[in-house]
Amino acid sequence: MKRRTFIAALGGAVVWPVVARAQQPTTTRRIGYVWIGARGTEVNMAGLSQGLLDQGYFVGRDVVIEDRYANGYAERVPALIAELLALKVDVLATPGTPITRAAQRATSTVPIVCVTVNPIRFGLVADLSRPGGNITGLELVDSDYSEKSLQLLQEIAPKQRRIAVLRNPDNPLIAREIERLHEEAQVLGVDLTVFSVRPTDREVNLSAIANADFGGLVVTTDYSLEPLAARIIAFTAERRLPAIYPFITATEQGGLISYSADYFAIWRHAASYVDRIFRGARPADLPIEQAADLAFKVNLKTAKALGLALPPTLVAGADQVIE
Repeated sequence: MKRRTFIAALGGAVVWPVVARAQQPTTTRRIGYVWIGARGTEVNMAGLSQGLLDQGYFVGRDVVIEDRYANGYAERVPALIAELLALKVDVLATPGTPITRAAQRATSTVPIVCVTVNPIRFGLVADLSRPGGNITGLELVDSDYSEKSLQLLQEIAPKQRRIAVLRNPDNPLIAREIERLHEEAQVLGVDLTVFSVRPTDREVNLSAIANADFGGLVVTTDYSLEPLAARIIAFTAERRLPAIYPFITATEQGGLISYSADYFAIWRHAASYVDRIFRGARPADLPIEQAADLAFKVNLKTAKALGLALPPTLVAGADQVIE
């Protein structure tokens, strides 16, 4: 890992001062942004805003970001996108495959800058080097989040043999992650039990986890689970259960460990695509780049509350340590 930052109190994403390189735009542009969770539950917007500043755009003066939030209700996303299109936004910024696919269904003309996995496989673009439509952006590298999650839990609690996994069974994109978790569990010699977090199943399954002898919890990399982070963090605190999250904001909310893509850095870079589109480039001609930025965070305060002594090597390898 490249850096460690010790933080004593919660706060927003750090925005580093930069020198704007671009000449100031003469007209105000509009960016439409949709997130499946609630306002403030992710760092995408902070990264996008910083990236726009890097390109010479001041949010609120040179560019307006029309942001909309589904508050955990995925079925609201198409209506939110339609609302943004009615505002005549110049670009749509879409985090994740489900939101990008909804935007793709809604428009074939408004440029879409996405951050998603495997855009070819899911029919978002024809080719990474020449996307060929109105969608471009960054492809998340298919990383070993799932395997690493189990390895980290093993470092924290090496004697625990049973691990619970939370997933949304309505998201087929997570199926491969579950397979890899089972494969890694066999290597490590641990037993996995997967639990649904559908609204109708959630509290019943959390009670089932509470009443069983699980030594750790893995939250899968599903955007729709991020709005549940506060509830899961409170549950694990009550049960004194070590848990690892795929959302980099989780540790700041009191989660023990987060390991995920660094979405602040990724969306900061995605702003360069917005800039090129504003300057006349076509999404069809902008190659999709791969994004491999990772962030590993540890909350020592939570570890102490759980009665855990984290290995010094694990703490030393973290990008951020919250004390």
